[in-house]
Amino acid sequence: MKTPSNLSDLFALSMTKFFRLIADTFFAKRYGHRAVVLETIAGVPGMVAGMLIHLKSLRNMKTGYGPQIREMLAEAENERMHLMFFIEIAKPNIFERFLVIGAQGIFMTFYTFMYIFFPKTSHRMIGYFEDEAVNSYTEYLELVKNGSVENINAPQIAINYYGLRSNAKLSDLIRSVRADEMHHSEVNHSYADNFDKKDRKSKNLKAVETINNNKVA
Repeated sequence: MKTPSNLSDLFALSMTKFFRLIADTFFAKRYGHRAVVLETIAGVPGMVAGMLIHLKSLRNMKTGYGPQIREMLAEAENERMHLMFFIEIAKPNIFERFLVIGAQGIFMTFYTFMYIFFPKTSHRMIGYFEDEAVNSYTEYLELVKNGSVENINAPQIAINYYGLRSNAKLSDLIRSVRADEMHHSEVNHSYADNFDKKDRKSKNLKAVETINNNKVA
């Protein structure tokens, strides 16, 4: 996990730990059910970011935003598919379905506000979210490997999506999903890092401008 380097990063990490605590409180080691609820939330950030970057491109009437828009929308779609896989495995009950509706509504509102005003912090937070997702799926995989969780057949929808062998197991699915989360972590951390680079460049330009103005004066 990336070490926080400023207040923005610390806030992002603290929110991640807060949401992790909630997930642990509700689901403990019920990783299948945990995945169902968390993947419904995980599908929100990419869609919000993709939409807002798209609107920014329209307002600015400039190109160059396409790769990031497509990356964010692809992330949202990928997380949606994760949900489809684990619905087949966990079979969420009525309480969990209502929990999904409430959690998604709250997080959608929260993340939209965050991304409008603090896009760098938002990407860092999702990077940390994905780091935690990697840890959770690693723990889930260990439970499957040691026999605590039955290594059932992977759902057909997951086999088709990932191109897995026809007799693929839950362990194969978890490895594939974990690899996706690793990619999302790298992408969001890199976007946050790019904001840091732009901030440093802007500060350097202002410093040079100040020096030049003083010389002229």
